[in-house]
Amino acid sequence: MTTNFLTRLATFVTLCLVQSLVLNNIHIFGCATPLLYVYFVLQFRRNYPKWAILLWCFCLGVAIDTFSNTPGVTSASLVVIGAIQPYYFEMFLPHEAADDLKPSVRNMGFVKFLFYSFVMTLLFCSLFFTLETFNFFNWVQWLECVGGSVVLTIVLILTIESVRK
Repeated sequence: MTTNFLTRLATFVTLCLVQSLVLNNIHIFGCATPLLYVYFVLQFRRNYPKWAILLWCFCLGVAIDTFSNTPGVTSASLVVIGAIQPYYFEMFLPHEAADDLKPSVRNMGFVKFLFYSFVMTLLFCSLFFTLETFNFFNWVQWLECVGGSVVLTIVLILTIESVRK
């Protein structure tokens, strides 16, 4: 329990620092920004307490909002996908899977993990950029931001997964 908490806390701090110091300064074509902190939400184990997922997501969202000057946008988006994650992750698992199974390429297979990550990241980016712009007058730019950010984030997530054990 303590090791799991410390590992999650180290991941939390690392993702906050990487996002605020490096990734927030990357804007490809003026719209595509990698939002790597969504990887934190994707990594919750099966049967992790739902209240704890929401608490972690809210705390991460507040930290990122503070450093990124996006008041409440990240928090709201992360809490929504944190509420969906346990139920969506169950769709990819057989009934006899271990209770503490962690989502990864090794445990789920490449295609299932890619689809799982893609849908969750697409949902997050759609919510994030909808709340950030709060209008649909320039929907082409909104689509560019969502699409570019999803692609960059998925590439980074798959890179991290390939580097991990």
